[in-house]
Amino acid sequence: MQVAVSCTSPLLQKSLELFLEKHLSSTSRADIIIRDEQCLENNKCFYISAHESADLKKPFSKSQLILALEQKYRLLHPQNQTTSAQETIKSQESMDFFILEKRIKSLTQEYQANILRTVKAFYEK
Repeated sequence: MQVAVSCTSPLLQKSLELFLEKHLSSTSRADIIIRDEQCLENNKCFYISAHESADLKKPFSKSQLILALEQKYRLLHPQNQTTSAQETIKSQESMDFFILEKRIKSLTQEYQANILRTVKAFYEK
């Protein structure tokens, strides 16, 4: 997914550029163009505002932005949906496994420290 940012607000422009640095592209090559002014003539336009008609309402988080852009991309490119969905699932599974692995490692180290503390306390008496 390639995204271009064209906002009148410099703060929103810079924030979006930081959030989407991996997906940034020129306006001519972009799949989606993010704007803070409504544009009805272009179906690639993604409107961010506080209005009810916006594709994404302010305030928003980075994850809300990414999810909304992915949804818009799926609407614009339904033929790419299966491969991107599979990639998303794989990356989510690997991320979940990584988090689980770190949690297990942390719990194991904590358990080991508790056992050693108990053994030392027993023999010091």
